[in-house]
Amino acid sequence: MKNPLGNINYLDITAALRGWSFQPGQVNVRMIRGSDGKPKLQLRLDLGLLQMELNGRPDGKRPHRSATELDYHRRKLQRHLERHGSDDSFALTAHDCQALREESAMFYHRYLSLFVLEQYPAVIRDTQHNLDVLDICARYGRTQYDRMCLEQYRPYIVMMHARANACAALRQGFVRTAMAYLHGGLKKIARLFPRPERRQLLRHSHEAAILHDMLKQIRQQLPPDPRTLLRERLRVALAAERYEEAACLRDELAALQSFAGTTGMISPPAEPARRPRKARRPKDSTPKHPDTESKE
Repeated sequence: MKNPLGNINYLDITAALRGWSFQPGQVNVRMIRGSDGKPKLQLRLDLGLLQMELNGRPDGKRPHRSATELDYHRRKLQRHLERHGSDDSFALTAHDCQALREESAMFYHRYLSLFVLEQYPAVIRDTQHNLDVLDICARYGRTQYDRMCLEQYRPYIVMMHARANACAALRQGFVRTAMAYLHGGLKKIARLFPRPERRQLLRHSHEAAILHDMLKQIRQQLPPDPRTLLRERLRVALAAERYEEAACLRDELAALQSFAGTTGMISPPAEPARRPRKARRPKDSTPKHPDTESKE
């Protein structure tokens, strides 16, 4: 009797999964060394795993002899600009946009895995790739569907990009730089909403809530602004009618405000001497993408 399965390839992945159970609701990822000697990422799924390269395309392919599908279309655009002097007649076909969407899904899996492993520079690189994919599709997609299909994921990618930048800054002890990245991410998300409904939609944005929560955690670990402390001491001194002390406090406050004004600072003149503890991630810090078929 003929084998109903035909020729079987005996590359069973059971050994690779042994001792590594799938945990729903978590990003189960690990770094391994491949048979080529290079490090690779493995992401555990319910029915198996994804294995990804750390650089270039996650699947290791070079579409059209380019590093990525995005790079290929950028080169096409550059040649078009050199030939015609403008991008007026340049367009991406439905097939082009589909290929870009499929590539961005691979990058999504990789940057989510890298974020869990705290490889923040690589997360910044991959989220920027996907933001660039959204931009090129939105500008040059031939159909309305291709121009708008990925836009629903822009707030999520902006949020992950801002958090990765903030975490990288915190790791170096640049607390206020981290806060600036988070504020910048919030502004970018806010601009995605129509102005009349912006405040209300931002209040209900899950991505904005994550950035706000991270900002709150960082602020709780910052030392108080010395000007705030001086103002409070001045208020107490005036209430107690200690006018000589109040006059000295006014002079100190004026000198500090003058220093801040001449240096263009709106906060204390230096980072805190002691590096603050790393901000804890919110419980939902790596939310699953809302779509499981066409991520970003």
